[in-house]
Amino acid sequence: MIRWTRIGRVLGLFLAAFGATMGFPAALSLATGGDDLAAIAGAMVATVGTGVLLWGTCRGDTRELTQREGILLTVAAWVAAGLFGGLPFLFAPGVETFTDAVFESVSGVTTTGASILEEVESLSRPILLWRAMSSWLGGMGIVILVIAVLPLVGHGGMHLYRAEFSGAKSEKLKPRIAETATSLWGIYVSLTAALFGLLVLAGMGPFDAISHAFATLATGGFSTRTASIAAFQNPLVEYITVLFMFLGGASFILHYRALVERRPIGALRDYEFRYYVGAIGLATVVAGALLFFQLGYDLERSLRTGLFQVTSIMTTTGFATDDFELWPPLGQLVLLVLMFVGGCTGSTASGMKISRIAVLAKVVGREFKRMVERHGVFAVRFGGRVVPEPAIQSLLNLVYLAFMVNFVSCLALAALGIDVLTAISAVAAAMFNIGPALGDVGPTDNYSHLPALAKWVLSFNMIAGRLEFYTLLVTLTPWFWRK
Repeated sequence: MIRWTRIGRVLGLFLAAFGATMGFPAALSLATGGDDLAAIAGAMVATVGTGVLLWGTCRGDTRELTQREGILLTVAAWVAAGLFGGLPFLFAPGVETFTDAVFESVSGVTTTGASILEEVESLSRPILLWRAMSSWLGGMGIVILVIAVLPLVGHGGMHLYRAEFSGAKSEKLKPRIAETATSLWGIYVSLTAALFGLLVLAGMGPFDAISHAFATLATGGFSTRTASIAAFQNPLVEYITVLFMFLGGASFILHYRALVERRPIGALRDYEFRYYVGAIGLATVVAGALLFFQLGYDLERSLRTGLFQVTSIMTTTGFATDDFELWPPLGQLVLLVLMFVGGCTGSTASGMKISRIAVLAKVVGREFKRMVERHGVFAVRFGGRVVPEPAIQSLLNLVYLAFMVNFVSCLALAALGIDVLTAISAVAAAMFNIGPALGDVGPTDNYSHLPALAKWVLSFNMIAGRLEFYTLLVTLTPWFWRK
């Protein structure tokens, strides 16, 4: 039995807290002449007001959340964030339709970075700040923020934690889940502040620096410039951004061990981290060689551009310093593969995750062994530990779900008249929260020209991918709603 009043009360508090964060762009508007103040204030009042109304009217059972309620609240929080986060865009000049406003908002909170804006600079600075903040809030996970600030969730918060990181290492850093969330947010804020300082020292203006710091640590990719990082033409900015995209794509559990427990060597022993570093290194060498030998870039530019785009795509950030649609086909294919791979488990990056890809490879290897030695018993090991068979089955189911969502979504976009390359790459970029893709939605293009229905399909893909498919799709099954 789902307790709707319980869910409504927690969701109300979440919306009130989410709406309160709009106070930062409102303060910037007041400080800089009042640009779009009415739009931001109206969105803030609507969001906070709805939250307070839900909190006040949904009274009753105060027991901890069940797993089913935790899943439902997780989905409701992400959908609500996408809808209410779009209000500042809708109320301000520059975004004309409700569909476009929601698409831009969902792209932000899911850290996708896909945009319907033909010219990003057309938005006011307060709206651009909210755009970057939405990515930053979604980066660590809006639901984790709920757990950290809303004690009403209580011990049932663990269900939210598991729903947010479904299939991940459910490794609690501290005994209480709220303490875990607070610790992770502390690291997140500290890294964001460090990046802001370094970008300012590198010559970036304070507003651009804070906006890009928000988008980089979140691996969100929303820039204040239409040309993205390429607009700054500053190699030092590119190298700094690469470093923090890399940190955003690494597990925050490793950050906790290195920064709080003072055990940085532990990261080097982590199998997933090793694969992560190796994949970025190998792809960078391939991309750099292609740029050097086939496009004639000098050696430093070849390596810097290759490293930047490989890290940006693999961490699902989506920043760009080069039009990779002009790269040789092999270079484009490498980036397309990296879209599916993604970052580490427990990071702000999306994708299938390095650990899952590695485990899948070991599962395939085990099947080869079974074909040769039919009576042999072989365990799948990762990181020195045996992977339980239920976890392997769950992983295979996840791959199947991802494939089916991809297939159905591509069919839907093709039916709307979108060419095959654009449809396939746009769906992949939305599902794995990358942002720029290939075809008509490449790094120098945008999503504004797509049909409205295609934008809703892609918005669904963004949320499904951010919640790693299971959490959202299970709410669409009849079994979820049975008593």
